[in-house]
Amino acid sequence: MGNVISGGRELPAVEEMNPVEGAEMENVDGKKGKPVEIVIISGKGGTGKTSLTAAFAVLNKGCIVADCDVDAADLHLLLKPEIIEEHEFWSGHNAIIRAEDCTGCGICAEHCRFEAIKENGSAYEIDELSCEGCGLCVRLCPEKAIDFPPRLCGKWMVSRTRTGPMIHAQLGIAAENSGRLVAVVRKRAKEEAESKGISLILIDGPPGIGCPVISSITGADMVVVVVEPTVSGEHDMKRALELAKHFNIPAGVCINKWDINGAAAERIEKRAEELGACVLGRIPYDPVFVKTQLDEITVVEANTRIKDIVENIWKEIREFGGKHGISWS
Repeated sequence: MGNVISGGRELPAVEEMNPVEGAEMENVDGKKGKPVEIVIISGKGGTGKTSLTAAFAVLNKGCIVADCDVDAADLHLLLKPEIIEEHEFWSGHNAIIRAEDCTGCGICAEHCRFEAIKENGSAYEIDELSCEGCGLCVRLCPEKAIDFPPRLCGKWMVSRTRTGPMIHAQLGIAAENSGRLVAVVRKRAKEEAESKGISLILIDGPPGIGCPVISSITGADMVVVVVEPTVSGEHDMKRALELAKHFNIPAGVCINKWDINGAAAERIEKRAEELGACVLGRIPYDPVFVKTQLDEITVVEANTRIKDIVENIWKEIREFGGKHGISWS
């Protein structure tokens, strides 16, 4: 199925990732170099970051799009990618008890802190959903009756879209190591951009401030935080901006649905400025976001008032980048 990545080792097929066949794009800036990475994140899901990422990709006309929200990827719903490559993602390990070799001593179950090992007749078996793959049972088993193979955790893809190449992934049900899968997506996005001379990578990041977000923004050039005007939204924005500051990444803030609570929106803008972030703009509540999602298009591809607002925010992002020496074609 293509390149394979294992948490404990790299299988031979992953040593070299081939360029996308048939997806060549014209060199945007006439030269090859490090592409600019802009990551759109939020404190929680549902704030509109994916809708804005897709809209920015349409406005830029020729960029790499990376969906790093691998736990709940949905950028494909707007960009309708045509998959060119599909690769397995292996990370971590599964413990599997060979029933025919198990003597039923129970040592593994006694020491499993995750209670993932249960008695099954005269032998024991492992609940795959409860197992954390720590390997303690493998080391303790006196009969060496427990195998520890690599775990298939999901897949990642390279696709074509109307805005350019798209790198995206899907984490398996109850799978883990989403931070590592994010790193794989970003790595391939950079390779694709550099090979085709594309100067911009737009990243739809995960919500929150956990491992997947850290993996999404580390080494990026700019962060855009999408926030809603609520008490929890202000709190989440503060944490996201503090994370960006920790990694010394310029950050801007976009307030979505600002008109549902104007006072909170003003408070958030003031707080963002105090934290050293640039206020990029406000977007009012509008059902067009839902309608365009159902139509599988972005808000800037529909003739509504939101189109002009989002276009102005993209201009603000470009100007904000220019002030920090960040530019792209």
